[in-house]
Amino acid sequence: MFDAYCGWCHGFGPAVAGFAAANAGRIELDVVSGGLFTGARVAPIGTMPYVDGANARIAELTGAEFGPGYRALVSDGRFRMDSTAAATGFAALRAVAPDRALEAAEAMQRAFYVDGLSLAEADTYRHLAGLLGLDADAVLTGFTSSGALAAQDFTRAARLGVTSYPTLLLHTATGVVRLGGPTSTAAHLTDALDRHLTSVSH
Repeated sequence: MFDAYCGWCHGFGPAVAGFAAANAGRIELDVVSGGLFTGARVAPIGTMPYVDGANARIAELTGAEFGPGYRALVSDGRFRMDSTAAATGFAALRAVAPDRALEAAEAMQRAFYVDGLSLAEADTYRHLAGLLGLDADAVLTGFTSSGALAAQDFTRAARLGVTSYPTLLLHTATGVVRLGGPTSTAAHLTDALDRHLTSVSH
């Protein structure tokens, strides 16, 4: 589970990508959007005084880059992070390239946290489609019609009891367990997977 406007998700992305690549033969990764900033929580970034400190800690612990475009948004303070719009855009990208959902999620987060692009604008998804080599018209059509898919993602996250992001869940025959946390490395995640699979097989 991730939210495109979640800084910790931005930091965790490379670890998840490494974990997914290392374990491609034994896991099926499903990327689902959460609703971090919805309803009354959609507010100007300038009303969130914790952002600078949180970003500094994320960068320190994960090596994540927060680029000049994004820093300009924070400095200006007026930008409103709307997770529903971002989740709709992600659903559109995922629908066009289901097997590249993680790559699409990472591209979205780079677009925001490095370049400062809004994840609520059609032009951003045209840009992302070009970067990913996807059919831009299909992505933009999806962006205008994928609201229901975003809502389904939010509902799925809520049903699984997920209230913070990122959250990596392992679905096994005996239940659902959480793997690692936002500062885990790909190796740590693989170790955790090994432990859980070993315990299930015994």
